[in-house]
Amino acid sequence: MEFSSKLLEKAVNEVSQLPGIGKRTALRLMLHLLKQPSEQTQFLSQALTAMREEIKFCTECHNISDVNICEICSNSSRNHKIICVVEDIRDVMAIENTNQYKGIYHVLGGKISPIDGVGPSQLNINTLTDKAKSGIIEEVIFALSSTMEGDTTNFYIYKQLKDFNIKTSTIARGIAVGDELEYADEVTLGRSIVQRVPFENSIKNI
Repeated sequence: MEFSSKLLEKAVNEVSQLPGIGKRTALRLMLHLLKQPSEQTQFLSQALTAMREEIKFCTECHNISDVNICEICSNSSRNHKIICVVEDIRDVMAIENTNQYKGIYHVLGGKISPIDGVGPSQLNINTLTDKAKSGIIEEVIFALSSTMEGDTTNFYIYKQLKDFNIKTSTIARGIAVGDELEYADEVTLGRSIVQRVPFENSIKNI
């Protein structure tokens, strides 16, 4: 792709590094910005800089937040005795959109995947077991994607929690095996949360 401007080329190259955006899409976006008032580009630049420099991770659940404790964890109307374990923040957003879950979350930050070099120590598992030791938690819901890595992670955490008096459950298999949670439709995902089943019943499938 030939550019008549090195500045445009640099901008396109940077934007094309984002997931799902090729150089043609990046070029279309940059040309669009060039047609807009300069203030719009400034607003976009300021928003991106503020997000990168000021965004925090909740000290309780590891969800993204503008403050040290996110709105979900600080909400007294939520059931703090039930924790839904998810892979990342996109899953929190997906489940929240169903309006079917009123507990709190715990974001692992990934799944156990030896092939990718991701082990338990690289995930937010220790902070989950610390919560279990507090004696406040009554139920842990496993809401990881139904993939081999997701099931492996579920089972590992289940083994870590088995000595505590905590109910463990998993979302119902309305989510197809191999599907990523974030792509499930809200109705299916909502029903999977409501109709969750004891985790022990799913172990035979691992």
